[in-house]
Amino acid sequence: MWRGRVGALLRVWGFWPTGVPRRRLLSCDAASQAGSNSPHCWNCGGPWGSGREDRFFCPQCRALQAPDPTRDYFSLMDCNRSFRVDTAKLQHRYQQLQRLVHPDFFSQRSQTEKDFSEKHSTLVNDAYKTLLAPLSRGLYLLKLHGMEIPERTDYEMDRQFLMEIMEINEKLAEAESEAAMKEIESIVTAKQKEFTDNVSSAFEQDDFEEAKEILTKMRYFSNIEEKIKLKKIPL
Repeated sequence: MWRGRVGALLRVWGFWPTGVPRRRLLSCDAASQAGSNSPHCWNCGGPWGSGREDRFFCPQCRALQAPDPTRDYFSLMDCNRSFRVDTAKLQHRYQQLQRLVHPDFFSQRSQTEKDFSEKHSTLVNDAYKTLLAPLSRGLYLLKLHGMEIPERTDYEMDRQFLMEIMEINEKLAEAESEAAMKEIESIVTAKQKEFTDNVSSAFEQDDFEEAKEILTKMRYFSNIEEKIKLKKIPL
């Protein structure tokens, strides 16, 4: 306590010794925690447990902390780790977090907090976009279970499915009227709805191989959806 007062007086009077770094003095509680494994606030040195409900701000000085690298998207967005997600609740959580960590609210704060807010905001955006769409949500959930579908790598698909994809692509390439485009679009939408229901059941049964196969099919149809959007754009 005496050292803290002396340090404060030295800073006020300008008598801090040259070459001595002006490190923030830790409180007795913070000092006693220095050797523990729990994280500490970068600003005040106080203990900041990752198990706390508030994982964004130091409970002592309220400084914004770095993103927790152990936290997955489901935890960040306050969702159960499941394929079924309440999208209304997800959107509400997204808006809530952006009000907490958006860089606009840290323009007058330290550079460290500005940098952290940028990282938090990017992470929140990525989490929201990933969990909002069924395909990206399923791929992310699959990854959390240690399985991935490599990009641009053919997955073993049955011949009938591949023929179906080729046929739809040919129809899309030949489509000239709005009616023809709508017909193709309705087919793709119906297939994606069917796949979404099936992959949800697969995850509920912990059948990750089945989920992987269905998500691969969803990716094929997602590519067709992108082609439809591009074709709708007037040249």
